[in-house]
Amino acid sequence: MAFIKGIWRILLAIKDGLVLLFLLLFFGLLYAALTFSPQPAMIGSGALVLKLEGTIVEQPRRESPFDLITGNGSPVGEYGLWDVVHALETAVEDRKVKAVVLDLDGFMGGGQVAMARVGEALDKVRAAKKPVLAFATAYTDDGYQLAAHASEVWLNPIGGVMISGPGGSQLYYKGLIDKLGVNAHVYRVGTYKSFVEPFIRTDQSPEAESAMQAVYGAVWQNWRDEVGRARPKAKLAAYVADPVAVSRAAGGDLAKAALSAGLVDRLGDRTAFGARVTKLAGVDEEEVPGSFKQIKYEAYAAAYPIREDGQIGVVTVAGDIVDGEADPGSAGGETIAKLIHDALSEKDLKALVLRVDSPGGSVLASEEIRSALLDAKARGLPVVASMSNVAASGGYWVSTAADRILAEPSTITGSIGVFGILPSFENSLAKIGITTDGIKTTPLSGEPDLAGGFSPEFDALAQAGVEDVYRRFVGLVAKARKMPPQRVDQIAQGRVWDGGTARQLGLIDGFGSLDDAVAEAAKLAKLDPAKARPVFIEEKPDYFTQLLEQYSRSDEEDRSVSLPRDWLGKQAWLRRNFAMQAVGDVRAMLMGSAIRADCLECRGALPQPVNAAKARKLIDYLLEW
Repeated sequence: MAFIKGIWRILLAIKDGLVLLFLLLFFGLLYAALTFSPQPAMIGSGALVLKLEGTIVEQPRRESPFDLITGNGSPVGEYGLWDVVHALETAVEDRKVKAVVLDLDGFMGGGQVAMARVGEALDKVRAAKKPVLAFATAYTDDGYQLAAHASEVWLNPIGGVMISGPGGSQLYYKGLIDKLGVNAHVYRVGTYKSFVEPFIRTDQSPEAESAMQAVYGAVWQNWRDEVGRARPKAKLAAYVADPVAVSRAAGGDLAKAALSAGLVDRLGDRTAFGARVTKLAGVDEEEVPGSFKQIKYEAYAAAYPIREDGQIGVVTVAGDIVDGEADPGSAGGETIAKLIHDALSEKDLKALVLRVDSPGGSVLASEEIRSALLDAKARGLPVVASMSNVAASGGYWVSTAADRILAEPSTITGSIGVFGILPSFENSLAKIGITTDGIKTTPLSGEPDLAGGFSPEFDALAQAGVEDVYRRFVGLVAKARKMPPQRVDQIAQGRVWDGGTARQLGLIDGFGSLDDAVAEAAKLAKLDPAKARPVFIEEKPDYFTQLLEQYSRSDEEDRSVSLPRDWLGKQAWLRRNFAMQAVGDVRAMLMGSAIRADCLECRGALPQPVNAAKARKLIDYLLEW
């Protein structure tokens, strides 16, 4: 009896503890709700500090309320490209902003096209006679592309500049698939449609290699040209051609090597850098060495948000295009189509701009988005497509609805091709003594038979279905670009193109940023381009989520703990995705859309943040499987 009473006391204690925890959480949230104010804080004078702990993206992901409460979200921040650009361009005329500081210690990239647009905004700040200072322990490609636009580039003496250029290796699973006995059934159209190559080859095909060599060569040249214009004194060619020789000439000191090559202006730690900024922005009240008057980017962006009263609606297709609904950061076909239809009925829009930063994905979802854009055109609204870092495969499919397509020279686009892939496990099961048998009333009974293998009839129909979708894709492009289908087929075949070549081939109409696309849409709608303003069509977070997001910003400083600072760690972090890629590829093969318009190589041009929750789900899925 005493034992039972002891257990009962323990259960009561647990119950009381849970009730107390719930009450504390309830009253904490109640207090936060009562004290929460959407009004931004007052902005004082000082240096506008962009402490970028993570990546710059077209459309930041939105953490779930549960992750915001428990702190289980991603340790890597995501900053909206157009929020960053707007803040910088607002600072140009703001007398309170004495200088701009780029704290790039934790910056992990954002794509070449996006970095070029931020660079333009930094140039405007400098043209207004306001200094721009950059600091980092290690600069990599995207970070240095930004820093090159600064008036002063600082480097930690124990750091370095690591410029690697585009490119890298892909995972190929053919050897593993053979060992496991998995049969990868691939249905594709296009000589260059290399997305399926990891499942049927152990290396890159010569066709895929030649295509990507041309694209990466053009994109790399564009990077060097931009950095060279922004920072003419940098001896970039010799530095990237033989970094080992440059390092040895500096006695193995990477920081001094960067200084001697003109890539940076000053070597100094964070305290010395802060002391320099105090001369421009003033000394902070805190008696801490190197502290200066700061205007934090988050507070500044909240105080001066992008206006929402424009008549040019901007629809963003960012990340993988997937079936059904999806949160920001992925392009759910149903979600985006609903956003377009709701905006058409609720807003006084005169035109649409489709902003694409996607390597593609589901054909069905891509067509759903394209159909919604056609509904807008049927109402008399012109549509202009604006391509960012990547607009390939499904990203190009959705763009065919546009009246005009604008891209940048470094945009990766094209990849007009289709494929399907499904696995079967008859050989794997046979290795452990499992076989299959049954009755068929038609050639397609029980197909696709993942356990027993596919019938020839199913394989033939699947290939025919993929070929039919490819013909539709070619037809859409031919109609949109006013080309003969035969000509489209010649430049399609799943091949990717850089923006410059795409313009020559007629796949795009010209070069231009989102701002240019908005102006072009205004012209087509017979509006004054100088007065036309965009309004971003996206789902707004509810009041509760806004509250949690605001309070979660108080933990921004903790985010930096998870990110490497030295160049070796930063380079490793940027290449860390191979494990996640493998798990994601397996999941896509088993659970993803069967017929896809997707681009394998294009994914390297996009920032690849780690979503902690997604990582756990993928790993759990693989273990369960």
